[in-house]
Amino acid sequence: MAHPAVTEHAPATGLPVAARPPAVRRGPLPWIVRHADWLGPIAVALFAGLLRFWNLAKPDAFVFDETYYPKDAWSLLHQGYEGVWPDLANREIISSPQKIPLTAEPAFIAHPPLGKWVIALGEWVFGLHPFGWRVMVALLGTLSVLMLARIGRRLFSSTLLGCTAALLMAVDGLHFVMSRVGLLDGVSMFFVLGAFGCLLVDRDRTRQVLAAALAEGGRAADEVRLGLRPWRIGAGVLLGCATAVKWNGLQILLVFTVLTLLWDRAGRRWAGARRPTRSLLRRDLLPGLLSTVGAAVLVYVASWSGWFASDGGFDRHWADHRAGLSMPRTPVVDVPLPRVPMTWVPSALRGWWHFHAQMYDFNTGLTSPHTYQSNPWSWLVQGRPVSMYWQQLTDGQGGCTANGGCASQILALGTPLLWWAACFALAYALWRWAFRRDWRSGAILAGVAGIYLPWFGYQERTIFSFYMVILVPFLCLAVAQMLGAMLGPAGCSRRRRIWGAAGAGLVVFAVVGCFAYFYPLYTAEVIPMSDWQDRMWFTSWI
Repeated sequence: MAHPAVTEHAPATGLPVAARPPAVRRGPLPWIVRHADWLGPIAVALFAGLLRFWNLAKPDAFVFDETYYPKDAWSLLHQGYEGVWPDLANREIISSPQKIPLTAEPAFIAHPPLGKWVIALGEWVFGLHPFGWRVMVALLGTLSVLMLARIGRRLFSSTLLGCTAALLMAVDGLHFVMSRVGLLDGVSMFFVLGAFGCLLVDRDRTRQVLAAALAEGGRAADEVRLGLRPWRIGAGVLLGCATAVKWNGLQILLVFTVLTLLWDRAGRRWAGARRPTRSLLRRDLLPGLLSTVGAAVLVYVASWSGWFASDGGFDRHWADHRAGLSMPRTPVVDVPLPRVPMTWVPSALRGWWHFHAQMYDFNTGLTSPHTYQSNPWSWLVQGRPVSMYWQQLTDGQGGCTANGGCASQILALGTPLLWWAACFALAYALWRWAFRRDWRSGAILAGVAGIYLPWFGYQERTIFSFYMVILVPFLCLAVAQMLGAMLGPAGCSRRRRIWGAAGAGLVVFAVVGCFAYFYPLYTAEVIPMSDWQDRMWFTSWI
């Protein structure tokens, strides 16, 4: 009788080990192949960085809402709070930032300070000029491409698909534009994506712990403690940073907290837990809330340290001679609610709450019409992109050599072919999650739910499509997953793989070509008016 070790079946072929042909001895793999899991993502990130840093200081002007945030950042850097600014339209003043007068009078600010502190780092090194207030956003945009490649590799267990997702994001027009302007949304995107990556690492490490419980059997999966989970705490910290940039980070925090708890329940069930829901409530709920929500709250409060330490911040001394807290208006009762007596709360905290109440009023009640506002229903198809910079030039002006005049524009337009492909990719992910119970598709859809769906509750508010730069990484992951399905599984026929690779490659090539075609509209390049008109595929883009 043969030894059991000889007759065991190989998992890949099902043939007895003794019946298989002897393995062909191969030399050591080339160094570049052995380290492709890092070299590939780094190469894509370097490509993205070259695109984002090239001529970053152009145009030499405040672009769209740069008229607010770089000035607030400079004020934070020098005062610790946002103050009222003089008119900075004079380029001589901007080129000599040490001459800019900072007034002590506080100004109302609509967003928390952390994103402006990030912009201030660049201004601290390079001064208050276009490169200085854009460099940190460009750096974070480049690093986000590297992160997405590694996140995609972990999510799909494929370096190729991870790098494909990162390449798609590198050539997305919306991500590109928002990485080259001193606005807050690109900073939010970086923190949200980093948090998602931390949760994926935490999930994998938790499954390793539960694997030991699976081996023990019995009640081990119900009783096992998952221990300290630093990656989940890291996710909470990053989500707190996202909320401290813009408040839409809060809804993402809530969705990601639910997601990681559901992963815990699924992990215990996978490990053989008899009552996974009870185990979740007894052993995972409180640590999960403390790791994510608790860490986020601490980071958010800490981001306001400059305001607390100052004497001139907006509403900093509002409560010094008042006995209670003011309450914000609500959509149901459009009148200020009565103040709640809270004399035992320090005046600084009451003033901080009052400031937040006014921020809530502003961010939920802004209805002033804007030329480039749009409805969330149109965002996925890029129905109304935002023009952030526009100049119409005549022949001989600003490098224009066309008889019919020229245009110079920055249009926050997602690469159309990528976004339209993403619509199909999201439908495919929804199908896989609903009918195949694919957790990877569920993770992508959770990101979409936390980022995109809440905006449908603001049908009357003035909102813009460039808010969806935070969604871009998840769209690229969805498209990469769809391309992986086109490529086919490793066990399919060679002919199937060749045709699948050709189809997937054609999609990627088309997206890259589409980005190159619209590149002049992303970088304020001076082009003939006829070329600009050719790129206005829809009247809603004008």
